Amino acid sequence: MTAPTEAGDPQRCGFIAVLGAPNAGKSTLVNRMVGTKVSIVSHKVQTTRTRVLGIAIRHATQLIFIDTPGIFAPRRRLDRAMVAAAWSGAADADVSLLLIDVTEGINRDSAAIIERMKGESRRAHLVLNKVDKINKPELLALTQQLVDTGVFDEVFMVSALKGQGVDDLMDFLALQMPEGPWHFPEDQVSDMTERLLAAEITREKLYLQLHQELPYATTVETETWEERKDGSVKIEQVIYVVRDSQKSIILGKGGQQIKKIGAEARKELEEILDRRVHLFLFVKVRENWGDDPERYRDWGLDFDA
Repeated sequence: MTAPTEAGDPQRCGFIAVLGAPNAGKSTLVNRMVGTKVSIVSHKVQTTRTRVLGIAIRHATQLIFIDTPGIFAPRRRLDRAMVAAAWSGAADADVSLLLIDVTEGINRDSAAIIERMKGESRRAHLVLNKVDKINKPELLALTQQLVDTGVFDEVFMVSALKGQGVDDLMDFLALQMPEGPWHFPEDQVSDMTERLLAAEITREKLYLQLHQELPYATTVETETWEERKDGSVKIEQVIYVVRDSQKSIILGKGGQQIKKIGAEARKELEEILDRRVHLFLFVKVRENWGDDPERYRDWGLDFDA
């Protein structure tokens, strides 16, 4: 892959793993650095279920960000597979970033990540997120506490949501990548298929609308994708839940809730795909969808992790 470069700058390309506890802001940071949505965001923990590649260009460098699932103490098969995917992403990367939400500090999950990094002699750059929401003395004390762990090389302070400090982080990362050709076309921003992205967008709207009521055991699949002669696309998706009571929550009274979710998902899909979208949502009960090896393959997860 050839690409234009700055005068005198060597072409570079590399992978950056973005690690952190659930809800640290990893997907928000990756979306900010890429410049468009490649990973869904919600307040629900473990929104990201698999490794998502977000691709950005900085000067003569192609930066390939691996947005990993949040790392926490796994309890179920899906939890174990997601945590394994996160650590695998770090192992495959040229550089790792550990994102810490400064409003949470060093919580149990972050402490466990740091301890594992110590035990395996792993190194990372520290990214302190949401620095606009904490006073300076607290921020400096937390920074020192984290630096004293001995696992971090450089420290960056950012607000992923507002973009504060993100340009400096990207400039630094661009120079850390190895020299070599780009892996993806210049205009590609993710390795995710449109079918999977569409399912993820709908899942995000589910979480945002039903954060308190909706249990974790919910997933969305794009069943059909029909290109129409007028340039629009017809998309049919199935929302899988594990109990009838969950189906009722998603449908809402008179089907109003699912209509609202569909309208919001359709609007965002039309913006991303830059064309008209006809979106049809169905809800089905499937008790053991979380134990289906085929779904793990679709997500790029190891069923036996």
